[in-house]
Amino acid sequence: MIAPLHPGRSEAAARPVRLWIHGRVQGVGFRDALSLQALERGVDGWVRNRRDGSVEAVLRGDERAVEALIRWAHHGPAGALVDRVDRRLANEDEAAAVQPGFHRLPTA
Repeated sequence: MIAPLHPGRSEAAARPVRLWIHGRVQGVGFRDALSLQALERGVDGWVRNRRDGSVEAVLRGDERAVEALIRWAHHGPAGALVDRVDRRLANEDEAAAVQPGFHRLPTA
């Protein structure tokens, strides 16, 4: 028997999801708060600021944990004012690029 890569996580992880969070989401600690929320839920992926003022993220993990994190992203940390969250399934290249843990990437 092969042990799960992440003990306690469902091996039936959903396909990664890509998010774009719009509104007052930069300069309010959104990336750090999202990273902490992801780590607490055992979600892998990354987050970064976009030059257009949005925040972008890719999330991979247990479907319930990912959906809970997406619900959190609709309001974010104190000081954030989220107008909308756009989402789609990550494509194959994006999914393959997700590394274990949660990472803050440079602005794109």
